[in-house]
Order: sequence, then structure tokens, then C-alpha cells
Amino acid sequence: MNVGFISLGCSKNLIDTECLIGIFKENRFQIVNEEEKADILVINTCGFIESAKEEAINTILEMAEYKKQRCKYLIVMGCLVQRYYEDLVKALPEVDLFIKIEDYDKLWNKIEDLLKRGIVEKKDRKNKTERKKITDIPQMPMFTEQEFLNRTITTGNNYAYIKIGEGCSNKCTYCAIPYIRGPFASRKMEDILEEANMLAKKGIKELIVIAQDTTKYGIDIYGESKLAELLEKLTKIEGIHWIRFLYAYPEGITKELIQVVANNDKIAKYFDIPIQHIANTVLKRMNRRTSKEQIEMLLKTIREQIPNVVLRTSLIVGFPGETKEDFQELKTFVQTAKFDKLGTFMYSKEDGTPAEKLPNQVHGNTKKARYHQIMKEQQEISKELQSRKIGKTYEVLIEDMSFDGKYYIGRTMQDVPEMDGIVYIKNETETKPEEMINHFKNCKVIEVSDYDIIAEFE
Repeated sequence: MNVGFISLGCSKNLIDTECLIGIFKENRFQIVNEEEKADILVINTCGFIESAKEEAINTILEMAEYKKQRCKYLIVMGCLVQRYYEDLVKALPEVDLFIKIEDYDKLWNKIEDLLKRGIVEKKDRKNKTERKKITDIPQMPMFTEQEFLNRTITTGNNYAYIKIGEGCSNKCTYCAIPYIRGPFASRKMEDILEEANMLAKKGIKELIVIAQDTTKYGIDIYGESKLAELLEKLTKIEGIHWIRFLYAYPEGITKELIQVVANNDKIAKYFDIPIQHIANTVLKRMNRRTSKEQIEMLLKTIREQIPNVVLRTSLIVGFPGETKEDFQELKTFVQTAKFDKLGTFMYSKEDGTPAEKLPNQVHGNTKKARYHQIMKEQQEISKELQSRKIGKTYEVLIEDMSFDGKYYIGRTMQDVPEMDGIVYIKNETETKPEEMINHFKNCKVIEVSDYDIIAEFE
């Protein structure tokens, strides 16, 4: 049978999808990219914020239309299912099997049972079910180590994500992740290194280390953060050219970690630090573990220790109780901190989270206005920082070619795939594409836009 996959949400979710693709392949199913050719369609959902939930529901309904044609089974898994299982079973009879994250250790058994029976799961439509409020943090099973190792990489030949931990224990008041994915659970270091070696042997050139908060890696199983040690060991793997880590909460960034980044050429001089806000009153209501003063000192320290570092952050505007003064403080901070990369989200009121019950919820129009103000400020900052790149030379990983063949397309070490800008390099060489794509080349910047770069080969 042919199986098609759709993975929504974050890169951590994508790894779960890649694990399941690997399991299907091991069981001799054919993987297809076209929905109309699939006998089985699998959707891995995100349930983090309202827009993600809407996207997931719309995708499920869209894929359900293929059951009128060739598709025999529609399977839905992931965060949305974990969070709203009863509601989904009741509302979407088109789906043949819902799989919660807490059942991932029985994932293949459930799929196999569905295919053997050849019928949909029984759904009790007589009993009314209320939406389950998320109050207790569940203990989530993970994929087995072997299944991680056998996952099918879907991001191409150049880079791959490697997940070092599951869940989160930070309990920020706005976030549902701990209630969906459980508390932070680290993978054993030897398991991670084994997987990294396997990826290197497959030709992967860049490892992107991820977890909900990578700085918490190791605390639960080793008694202390082991991120710096893990990164150092990853640099020793032959064939891996770039290593980067994402989602480092500010309170977990140690002097040791900064030094490891500063001293290792393979590690991207790139810190993704989700601070969410800068006003101390807002940070306290968010149950964040850093203050404005600590954040400012951390940014100063990183920039002093790593002069060419790239700093990225994410912010939330419109959090309950955010006053005009709080927002102005955030806006001023954005103007002065001058992050290289910045993403902003409007606060999303999520079922069962502590922030849902906070007073002084901010009006939707106010949130939108504040979002646009922050992004406008960042656009000006990005223009200024981009202009400084003209005339500089960067090592670029060539990943593709434009349709018209006029440009090669790549990334610098400063750019996370699918998230940051890209480099267009003028194709003025007679070298064959196969000798350029998947290789590293030095390129000189000749022109910039707000986020992307046009360069030429040196």
C-alpha cells in the first residue's frame, strides 16, 4: 500500500513523523508525496496555538476528501490529538484512527490493528464528552532509541534535526507544551551520538540540535546541564561541517556554553534565545525565570565573548495585563538590542493554561497593532544589519538552483533553514551543478534585501 504523510508544526514534530515513515518503510510500505496516490494518509498535527489548531483541522478535512477516491485510511496523530482526543473522535468520523502522543509506544500496534481489521475504530456518538482541561502534566513515553535511529530524513541531503529531549518542565503560564508533551526528558548522550554518527554516514553536513529548551539537556538524567559537553562531542564526528542548537532559554545559557560556541569552528555562532518579553511585570506573570536586567547582561556577555554572533529571539505581545507602558518598554528594547533575527507572536489564550484565567486580557485589535509595530521596528533593524554585509565574504552551503538556472541557492552559517534568509549566488561559472550543490563555497555579498542576500562566487 502507498502511504502519504503531512507533518504540521515544529521541527520536533517533524522528527516524530520521520520516525513513523521509517517504521512504515521497514514494514515494506511505499512512501508517496502525492495525496491522490496514497492508500493511507497520515497527518501529524500541531495543537500549540489557535492558528495551528485551525490549520490542523482544515488539513484533516482536506485530506478526508481523498477518501472519496483512492485513500482507504486516514490516520491523525500528534499534539492536537493528545490535547483534544475525545472532541476529535466525536467531530471527525472521517478519521479512521487517532493516535495520542501518550500512545506512541504502541503506535505501530494501533496502525497494524487498524489495517488488519480493515475497519475504523468504534466511535461512541451517544455519550457526550466535554473538552478535557489540561491540568496535570502527563508522563509521555518516547519512541524507542532504535526507532529514532531508523527514521527517514525528509529535509534533504544537507541538514537534519536531532532531538535531544522531549517535553518541557518550565511551566510558562501561557504555554500548553508541558501538558501535551509532558515534563522534560533527556535522551542518553550515547544514543544521540550514535544517531549523529549515522546521519554523518548518510552524508548530512549540518546537525540542528533541538528540544523545547536545549539548555535543560541532561539535568534530569545526569544532574546537570550537559548541552556544552554534548556539542563538543558532536564536533568530533567526521563529516559534520556545521552544528547549531535552537531554543536556548536565557537562564540556562552558561559561561561554559558560551565558551564552547566561541571556541569551536563547527558550531554556528548563533543563539536562538526565546525571551518572550522584557518588562519585568510581564515576565513575572509569564512565570519566566529571568529579569530584564539579567537578559540585557546575557546579551552583552554573549556579544563580548563572540563578536560576530547572530542573536535571534521570539516575543509575545498582548499578554494579559500588558499595559501601554509595558509594550513601550518592549518596543524600546527591540530598538536598542538590535536582534539579528526576531519573531513576534500575538498572545493566544489556550485552554487549561494558567494565563487563560488571568485578568485584563488584551483586545485582539490591540494585539494586532502591537504585533505590527514590533515587526516594523525589526524590519528597519534588519535593513540596517543587512546593509553591513555588502562586500563581506561568507561560507555558503549550496542547496539548490533557481528554476531559470541563473542563481544557485544556499545558506550561510547565520541562517537556519526554513526560518531565516537565503543566499542567491549568481551562476557565472561553467562548473556543473552536481559539483556545486551540496558543497560549501565562499561567496561575496554584492546586494541585500530585508532578509536575503545576493552574492557571487569568489
